[in-house]
Amino acid sequence: MAELSPPVAALVLAAGGGSRLGGRPKALLPFRGRPLVEHAVRVVREGGCDPVLVVLGAARDQVLGTAELADCTVLANPDWAEGMGGSLRTGLAALPPGCSGVLVSLVDTPGVTPAAVARLLAAHRAGATLAAAGYQGRRGHPVLIGADHFAEAAESARGDAGARALLTNRQAELRLVECGDIAVPDDLDTPADLARWSAG
Repeated sequence: MAELSPPVAALVLAAGGGSRLGGRPKALLPFRGRPLVEHAVRVVREGGCDPVLVVLGAARDQVLGTAELADCTVLANPDWAEGMGGSLRTGLAALPPGCSGVLVSLVDTPGVTPAAVARLLAAHRAGATLAAAGYQGRRGHPVLIGADHFAEAAESARGDAGARALLTNRQAELRLVECGDIAVPDDLDTPADLARWSAG
């Protein structure tokens, strides 16, 4: 019987208030008829991550009352307005024991696909302790952090930088996994972005 690989969790950061979208929380933006956070969860799950943790902040109660997140561990970041760093720390602190890594995904990147997630997981299982999706050689999302780096990731996550400091400090260990042929890295930040994605 084949030995099972340790699980790789997914951490979906979905706490933002959408200030450039008129204060509409990104988790609740409509995407293919459902809240955007559901799409983000489906992508990481279909890509092979389990368990899935979701960090909420802005309009948390409204998100919980609207989105279907029954199969996820939902976490609250009361300091969500201070930036993504707090959400990353919240998620890392809640990871169950035994995970060999965590894939960090942003709710506002709807062009990320399950295939891109699967490529990052494959790189991790082939030995990468830090990996990021690459788009024509440029680092993008999602990002995979191996268990050896959890403490440093939490320590360096400040303001809106998320895992950026860790990835910069550990550049020599970072594996860039090209995903430009199967995913789109664009953030959904403005009404024009929302209109473009809704039309697509």
